[in-house]
Amino acid sequence: MRAVILAGGQGTRLRPYTTVLPKPLMPVGDMPILEIVLRQLKHAGFSQVTLAVSYLGELIQAYCGDGSRFGLRIDYSRELQALSTAGPLRLIPGLDDTFLVMNGDLLTTLDYRKLFDHHRASGAAATIAMHRRSVKIDFGVVETGADGELERYIEKPEYHYSVSMGINILEPVALSLIASGESLGMPDLMLRLKQAGHRVATYEAPCRWLDIGRVDDYAKAQEEFAENAEIFLGAGA
Repeated sequence: MRAVILAGGQGTRLRPYTTVLPKPLMPVGDMPILEIVLRQLKHAGFSQVTLAVSYLGELIQAYCGDGSRFGLRIDYSRELQALSTAGPLRLIPGLDDTFLVMNGDLLTTLDYRKLFDHHRASGAAATIAMHRRSVKIDFGVVETGADGELERYIEKPEYHYSVSMGINILEPVALSLIASGESLGMPDLMLRLKQAGHRVATYEAPCRWLDIGRVDDYAKAQEEFAENAEIFLGAGA
């Protein structure tokens, strides 16, 4: 099985740390988040990983090398201009079978193999991994009618959403919908697939998920990994 890890972002939300260190090499516990992801993918049965790099990509390549120390084959694809989260896929040769594509700054206990198998069984052109996220508003929310009069007043409400985890499974047909050199986000690619008549499935399973590109999530990731490293890495990862 093959995976693509998007590791080219500048990590602006984590500055000043990311002025000298690319976001995928930000440490969680005693190892970079990227190493945790690589170990998880190996444990799930993946054998080849392509790292799509740009900003400080030479540091990522120096750290990961050819992947042999992780039991993986790692190669690299470099963006010369920002192509968002789907555009870089057009630069990568050999994506001629089902593959996983994910952001390189995620700490999660998601079972990648179950996601992959669910996708294959669904027959869809793409599968989006989702996570249930709660957002609390620390203000009183006022809703008014067309006449400006009060309709509802909700004190510090909490809303629940199914959000993309930044982890997807794609079939090669998706690449045909990305123009060469086009800057295209993953949400737009999924919509293009649907508009072209292809099925786009979703997958949601109970798991922990933190996007360390967010300062509050990064701090929480440090705590959770310190307490539950074996849960994130898995036996033998």
